[in-house]
Amino acid sequence: QVRLVESGGGSVQAGESLRLSCKVSGALLRINSMGWYRQAPGNRRELVAKITSAGDTNYIDAVKGRFTISKDNIKNVAYLQMNGLKPEDTAVYYCNIPNWRGANFWGQGTQVTVSS
Repeated sequence: QVRLVESGGGSVQAGESLRLSCKVSGALLRINSMGWYRQAPGNRRELVAKITSAGDTNYIDAVKGRFTISKDNIKNVAYLQMNGLKPEDTAVYYCNIPNWRGANFWGQGTQVTVSS
């Protein structure tokens, strides 16, 4: 059974940092791509950053230079380091494995709130 559990969200002031973690069980990050998504109230869920099995990364323009996605293949944990947070980064953040044995898996989400 595949399970993704996010942690590390919280409420911060603009300019501060948070590090989100996604603990994966039942699937292997070393052979899977994964991504971090976010969804603000009234908005569609959007891909924020992704990392391939080889460690190649991509980011949306809104977070480039501020967010860093990484993973620890031994611990089977993915991270999203978020620096210079802005109020527009406020959302529920989800980790996702898009294709493990033909299925798509999501975590339960963690709330990030950034106040000005």
